[in-house]
Amino acid sequence: MKLTLHEVAKVVGAQNDLSDVEDVDLNQIEFDSRKISTGDFFLPLKGERNGHDFIDLAFQNGAVATLSEKAIEGHPYLLVENCLRAFQQLAAYYVERSRVDVIAVTGSNGKTTTKDMIAQLLSTTYHTYKTQGNYNNEIGMPYTILHMPDKTEKLVLEMGQDHLGDIKLLSEIAKPHIAVVTLVAEAHLEFFGSREKIAEGKMQITEGMTSDGILIVPDDPIINPYLPDNQTVIRFGLDEDIFVTELEESKDSLHFKTNFLEKAVDLPVTGKYNATNAMVAAYVAKLLMVPEETIYEAFKDLRLTKNRTEWKKAANGADILSDVYNANPTAMALILETFSAIPKNAGGKKIAVLADMKELGTASIALHESILDSLSVDNLDMLFFYGQDIKSLSDLARRRFPENTVFFFEKSDTKDDFDALSQAIVDNLSKDDQILLKGSHSMKLADIVTRLENLE
Repeated sequence: MKLTLHEVAKVVGAQNDLSDVEDVDLNQIEFDSRKISTGDFFLPLKGERNGHDFIDLAFQNGAVATLSEKAIEGHPYLLVENCLRAFQQLAAYYVERSRVDVIAVTGSNGKTTTKDMIAQLLSTTYHTYKTQGNYNNEIGMPYTILHMPDKTEKLVLEMGQDHLGDIKLLSEIAKPHIAVVTLVAEAHLEFFGSREKIAEGKMQITEGMTSDGILIVPDDPIINPYLPDNQTVIRFGLDEDIFVTELEESKDSLHFKTNFLEKAVDLPVTGKYNATNAMVAAYVAKLLMVPEETIYEAFKDLRLTKNRTEWKKAANGADILSDVYNANPTAMALILETFSAIPKNAGGKKIAVLADMKELGTASIALHESILDSLSVDNLDMLFFYGQDIKSLSDLARRRFPENTVFFFEKSDTKDDFDALSQAIVDNLSKDDQILLKGSHSMKLADIVTRLENLE
């Protein structure tokens, strides 16, 4: 599976003469010169710093050749107009050459969890590789493709979008055989303007699909205008092609049935939305001939990417439901529904810490206010709000909840009450309490989770 220098030159359309340059095998392709080892190929990208400034360092670390957008002296290189585009062309070629079976996953919520679940189920039967961490953009996805092990049979790729056209590019590179859209919510609304445009962007996952492709999508009518005519479409949801039945939810597990598996599924995670994610993953596994008994057993040992929804323990014994990686109104409402439904510990309080949801554009304040219906005075005892756009929600909640149970801490260009928020949570958290933390990653609620876990 190793690529050679001259092979890569042909794929990317190198503009310089390589007739006097040895055609050597290339090991890994790296865009961080610090990760270069002997035999690697360097990719100098332009970001906050220009990777071309580190070409000499890459060769000092063992690189055998590099891409470059300008002529260089003293090192083997491939001259191209755009290094990132050449990188993407190479990834597309590698998918075709390897003949790997690609399963692509996108969605406003649940894409990482669903990707993890699909990969875990498929790895029981096939050599499977998946997107590592959040390498799901125009750089990270090609990097994943070019780093998959030689024996990979199933490649599970996560695809993210910040702007319209992002998913189209990734789909055309990966050429998925199976594509999954988990959910269309308000994520990145600032860049898209409407949920309809978000749906259009997500559904561009079909642009590069194989002619015999299978598309798995929710029963959301907003995607109907973008459904393809030339691929099989499977809908999930109540009364659709596949659906969840008899769902039983507890603090740290789920038990449910589907209409296509003979037995019930047990999952060691919470949140009824994860039952839907698992159902989709199981359906993909069934399509790819993973035995049912294998599916049940694999779910029991489920391992998910860190920093998604997970229960943790505070040092004083309190239960922490941490969901601090990202946030949008749909995701916040879903986790509040899950948290509110969990019975209280004897003698304990239910506390929710909610921070700003970013990239919601001009509708941000209204979308924050839409969370009010998810705040149940019967199931939540104390609320902490942190940010700027979330203030109006805190004002509305204060009218609904008893006095001295709702608190707002500001984060703006002129003021940041993070330390006061953190201390107030510590002061009010008892050993029998349950506390939920939810907000966009940039609000740094993960730092509060860490503090609670390590209190002296």
